[in-house]
Amino acid sequence: MVIPLTARVDLARGGRWTSLAGGGREWLWSRPDPTRDEVSPGSAFVDAGGLEECVPTVRGRPDHGDAWSRPWTGAAAHATVTCDGFELTRTIGVEAGAVVATYRLSADPGFRFIWSAHALLDLGEKARLVAPHGTPLRIYPEAAPLLDTVWPPGAPYLEGHWPAPFGLELDRLGPDDGSAAGAVLRCASVRVEDESDVLDLRVEAPPGVPVGTALWRNLGGFPDHAPYRSIGVEPMLGTVFDVAEAGPDDAAQVPASGELTWRLVVAAERM
Repeated sequence: MVIPLTARVDLARGGRWTSLAGGGREWLWSRPDPTRDEVSPGSAFVDAGGLEECVPTVRGRPDHGDAWSRPWTGAAAHATVTCDGFELTRTIGVEAGAVVATYRLSADPGFRFIWSAHALLDLGEKARLVAPHGTPLRIYPEAAPLLDTVWPPGAPYLEGHWPAPFGLELDRLGPDDGSAAGAVLRCASVRVEDESDVLDLRVEAPPGVPVGTALWRNLGGFPDHAPYRSIGVEPMLGTVFDVAEAGPDDAAQVPASGELTWRLVVAAERM
């Protein structure tokens, strides 16, 4: 059964999505942090949950990108943020019950970037992430203690395959075990199953633009001083977390027109 979704956003605080709800369920996880109200461009990331627009990078500098820390202008359904070197416009609507966000990034031709819909989801211990078996992925160093191989010194990531790279069953999203792992899957569409509820997330981009889905599986392993549980399922343009580490085919690039457009589609079902 299709469950119609609605979204709410906070333009004053980075255009952050504060709600993605339907059928009596709120999908976005959040946590109170008063310092979120005090950020300015270049601030260290403040994890308040929801869905943040991370662009032109996720990890690296600026931390989680340049858009999340700036106020957006316009209305909830159509808003713009102006950042260093680029402008991002987002239009949010509903199609057949799914929430659809259309993006346009304007910049000088050749501008390279990573974009992530940094969605932190409120999921139970039985939840799992479903992606095509064998999907290539990159797994990042925080997962090193969990792998059945030795992490090569200085390697920014290792190449593996879904769902269990180097013996780590990434598709299982709980219970909390004190671990944290980040990965980027090279696929445009994934499904989250949480008992009878299902959330489908898909990114649609022009031919030749690299797409992926990031997973941040924090089962109470981050941060060291005060860990908490948070599960990020993040449709992306690009296939790495840090644009500074991106190879020729790992980041999106603005074409000669000076604009690149893409869509995020999020749909829910109840089985």
